[in-house]
Amino acid sequence: MRKTHSGALGRFVRFGRAMTVAAAIVMAMPTGALACTQIYMGKGVTDTGDTYVGRSEDYANRHPKAFGIQERRTNPTFSSDESNFEWTFEGTTCRHTYVRDLPSGWDNRDDAYSEAGTNEKGVSVSATLTTGYNDKIAAVDPCGSESDDPSGIGEYTIPDVVLGCADTARNGVKLLGQIIDEKGSYDCNQIIIADSAETWVFMQLSGHQWCALNLTAVAPDKVSVNPNMSNLKFDVNLSDTSVCLHSAGLEKTAEKAGTAEYFDDGQLDVATSYGKDEGVGQNTRYAQGRAYFGNPLADGTYTKDLTTTSGWQGVTSISDPELLFAPSGQVSLFQALRSYAARGEQTSDLNANTNSRLYAIGNNRTVETHMFQIRSGLTSDIATVQWEALSRAEFSVAVPVYSALLTQVDTTIYPDIHSWSEDHTGKAENIDDPKAALDASTDNGSLDYVLMDINTLAYNYRDKLAVPTRAYLDALQKELISQQGTVDGLMKQTASKDRADLANRLFEQASKETYAKAKALLDEMRTYVNGGMNGDFVPSDLDAAKGDLKAPIRYATAFFAPQISEQPQSVTYEKGDKAADLKVTATIPDNVAGSDQYLTYRWTVESDSTSNSAKAAAAAKPMARAAAPGAASQSSTIPVDTSKVGKTTYTCTVTNSVNGESVTSEAATITVNEKKPEPKPDDKPSSDNTGNANTNAGNNNANGSTAPSKKSPAKAASGRVVSTGDTNNVMVPVAIAIAGVAIVVIALVVRKRNRE
Repeated sequence: MRKTHSGALGRFVRFGRAMTVAAAIVMAMPTGALACTQIYMGKGVTDTGDTYVGRSEDYANRHPKAFGIQERRTNPTFSSDESNFEWTFEGTTCRHTYVRDLPSGWDNRDDAYSEAGTNEKGVSVSATLTTGYNDKIAAVDPCGSESDDPSGIGEYTIPDVVLGCADTARNGVKLLGQIIDEKGSYDCNQIIIADSAETWVFMQLSGHQWCALNLTAVAPDKVSVNPNMSNLKFDVNLSDTSVCLHSAGLEKTAEKAGTAEYFDDGQLDVATSYGKDEGVGQNTRYAQGRAYFGNPLADGTYTKDLTTTSGWQGVTSISDPELLFAPSGQVSLFQALRSYAARGEQTSDLNANTNSRLYAIGNNRTVETHMFQIRSGLTSDIATVQWEALSRAEFSVAVPVYSALLTQVDTTIYPDIHSWSEDHTGKAENIDDPKAALDASTDNGSLDYVLMDINTLAYNYRDKLAVPTRAYLDALQKELISQQGTVDGLMKQTASKDRADLANRLFEQASKETYAKAKALLDEMRTYVNGGMNGDFVPSDLDAAKGDLKAPIRYATAFFAPQISEQPQSVTYEKGDKAADLKVTATIPDNVAGSDQYLTYRWTVESDSTSNSAKAAAAAKPMARAAAPGAASQSSTIPVDTSKVGKTTYTCTVTNSVNGESVTSEAATITVNEKKPEPKPDDKPSSDNTGNANTNAGNNNANGSTAPSKKSPAKAASGRVVSTGDTNNVMVPVAIAIAGVAIVVIALVVRKRNRE
C-alpha cells in the first residue's frame, strides 16, 4: 500500500492533478487506515500441498497497472522518485516480471512501484504491505520519510532491487537487510521474499531495524492475514538463523526507546515492541480475514462499534492479534485467490455487502492482486506459478504465468508501459465513474481496462450485477485453475531448453482466453445498463444451474494433439453387400469437458485402381457426431462403397482446430470380392440308398491329385477358363460309362469260375 502523504499526494501535486484528486483519495480512505492486505497459506493447510502467498494493492478505483518484463542490466544504479536513495549493483541483474505504475505519475520514470514478480532464478517478491511504528521507536530511529531530505530504500525500489539481484530467497533477505543497514529505510513495510525452498516475510520496523521470519520453517500449517498491521504478534527464536534473520540492533533499539516487551520464554515480542495499535479499517479487515479462513476472533477478544456515523464502523480494538493462526480446514487454490475479495460474508455483523460503513478486504480501491503458488520438489524455473489479477479483486480473474521463464508478453493485452493511453480511466483515475466504464470508444484492448470496467459496473450497480457477474467470473477462474493443472503436467515433461518458449505460449493463450471471455461479459453488462437494466442480468455464456461456462476456454486445449482411441477396422465384403460405416474415435487429452467439439476429421480414400499420385478426399463429408452430454469423446464415420470389386484403403486425419495439430489413423483396407453364384439344382451332390451324400466319388483322379470342386472350377490348359462347350468335357461321361460295362463283365466271369 503506497502512502498518501509525501509519496502519492506529493506526486499528484507535482503533476497538476493536485487538489481535487488528492482530496478524493483522502476522503476515500478509511480514517487512520491503510488498505492493502498480505495473505499467506502454508503448504500444510492447502489441498495441493503448495504454499500460497501474495498481496493486494489498494490505492484508487480506476488506477491502471502495467504488467511486463524487466530485462537484465549490467552494473545498474537503483534510485527512487520518493527519496534520495541510490545503490549500485556490480554485475548483471536477473530478468524478472513486474506490475508497475505508469510513467505518467512519476516524472516519466518507468521503474515505479513494482508490486510483484518472479526472476529467472525462481525468486519471487510480493511488495509492499505498508505498516507503521510507535512514536517511541520513531523518536530514536525514524524512517527517512520523516526527514526534510527523504532518504532510505522504500516500496518504490525494493522489488526491483531484490528481484534483480537475488539468486535465492534467503540471499534476497540478506541483501535487503544489508542495504537497510547501510542506507536506512524510507518507510515501514512488510515484504514477501520466496523461492521453492523458503518463504520469508521481511519487516522494515524502523529507520535501521528489520526482522525477517522464515514462514516455511515456523508456520507450514498456519495462515496469515495482515491488513497493514504492525502489531501482529509472533514468537520466534531470534538467535536461530534457520528461522529468523534480523538487524544487529533490533533488541537494543527497543530497549533504548523503552518499548521492549518479552514473551514468557524470554524472546523479544517484536510486534509489540515496534508496532502500534491500528485503526478500525485494519482491525475490521483482520477480523474478516480470520472469519474467511474459519477461525473468527473469539468473543471477548475484541471490541466493535456498529453505530457511529462519523466514520467507518467495525472492530475498534483487538486484545491479542496474531500474525499466524490455524484455518478450519484445507484451502483450495480457488479459495486462496478469492480471499482477496473477502467482504465479511462469513460473519453476521462485519459483512460489508450489507453495511456500507464497513471497510472490507475486497474493497473498491484495489488496483491489482497477485498470488504465488510455490511448489516444493521442482526445479526453480517452474516451481512458482504467479497468478496475476489486474484491477479490483472482487470482480477480477487471476491469470497463471510461469514468471521465472517468461521472456515476452502480448503487448495488446498487456500494453508496453510507455504506450498506455489513460483516457479510459475517466475524469480522474481515482474516481469510480460508471460513465467511463460504459464508454467503449476509449477501449485499448488491455485486460487491465476490461477488468477495471467490469468492477466499476458491478460495484456501482451491485443490486443488479454483483451476483451474476461474480458467478460468471468464478466459473472462468475455476476453468483456468483446472486447465492449469493439465498444462502443468506438460510443462514438467518439457525439456529445460524448451520451457521458456512454452511458458510464453501458455501465458499468451491464457491471457487471450481470459480477455475474450471478460470482454464479452463487459459488452453484455454495458448493453444491459444502457438498456435500462430491465429484468435479471444473466451472462449468455453462463450455465447457471451447473455454475460452468457454456463454451469452455481453450487454454489447455491449445497445447495438445488429438489421440485416437478407436481405429477404423479392415473388413472383406462381397460386391453389393451392405457395409457398416468406418469409424474413428478421438479425443483431445486436455481433461476439458466439451473440448472435443474442436476436433475436425478428414478421410483419405485410395483404391487399387487409383493412381498413386491421386489420393482423393472422401466423397462423404466428415461427420463429427456429437456425443451425449458428459461423454468423453466424439466419433467421425464414413460410408463404405461395395459397388466395385477391389481393395480400398481408408485413413482419417484428426485435427485439433485450436492449434492445427493432427494425428492420422491406421489404414483400414476394405476388400470387395465378386459375388458368389448361387448353386444350381443339378449341381447338388448325389446320395446313396442310405441318404448319405456320396462325397468320395470323383474326389481323387487316377494320379491321386485333388480334383476341382464344383465351387472352384478347374482351370483349362493354357490358362483358359473351363467351358461347358469344350470337347474334353464331353468325353468324361462316355469314359465313365465304358468303365462301368467292363466292371460288370469281369464280375460275371469271376462268379462263373467260383461255381465251377
